[in-house]
Amino acid sequence: MTRGSSGHEGGRALKTRVKTARKRSLASTLWLERQLNDPYVAQARREGYRSRAAYKLLEIDDKYRMLKPGHRIVDLGAAPGGWSQVAAARVASRAGRGRVVAIDLLQMDAIEGVEFQTMDFHDPEAPERLRAWLGGLADGVLSDMAANATGHRKTDQLRIIGLVELAADFACEVLAPGGYFLAKVLQGGVDGDLLARLKREFALVRHVKPKASRADSAEFYVLATGFRGPRTATEA
Repeated sequence: MTRGSSGHEGGRALKTRVKTARKRSLASTLWLERQLNDPYVAQARREGYRSRAAYKLLEIDDKYRMLKPGHRIVDLGAAPGGWSQVAAARVASRAGRGRVVAIDLLQMDAIEGVEFQTMDFHDPEAPERLRAWLGGLADGVLSDMAANATGHRKTDQLRIIGLVELAADFACEVLAPGGYFLAKVLQGGVDGDLLARLKREFALVRHVKPKASRADSAEFYVLATGFRGPRTATEA
């Protein structure tokens, strides 16, 4: 790894470059170089957030004001916990007002104001377990999950749509009327069937691209607000 001594040259910050190591692939080297030169990564370290993803949720919530003090929030695929940190601060769970429930198959270090449980939200019993844990319904379900990338855009899009569909199924089982659902998708957004379903279940559906998402990233977020509540048998 090489750096300029002053950090600036001709008025511009020098870029940190990473030398390719014998046991490191080119893709890993490029990822590491991008991390070292990402201002959000550096800011997250300074401000104590566990991931740069925290700034995406902060930006979305600054604009749409979903997270309110006293809300009960479920964070799916929460590890390492950047979104849970933001949610805990904004719903005031650290002060005992709201609640943030973080769910993941991976273990996650404790966060003040966040309740963590190892759970597979795909499990048919997961929504009932979550409702029992909360003692009721949630105000919001958040998902910054992404399926493992293959490098093939169409395949990756199908995988993440499948993941969003599962997250939407879960959300519709645990949300209170008026609740919201925020999930990561890839460029092009949700497909027609899922978009139609979300429009039936929620009053308003938006696609959001926060500035904190990398410029070269294909990620977007779908924000569905105003959950209409469970449909009756005659409406289904």
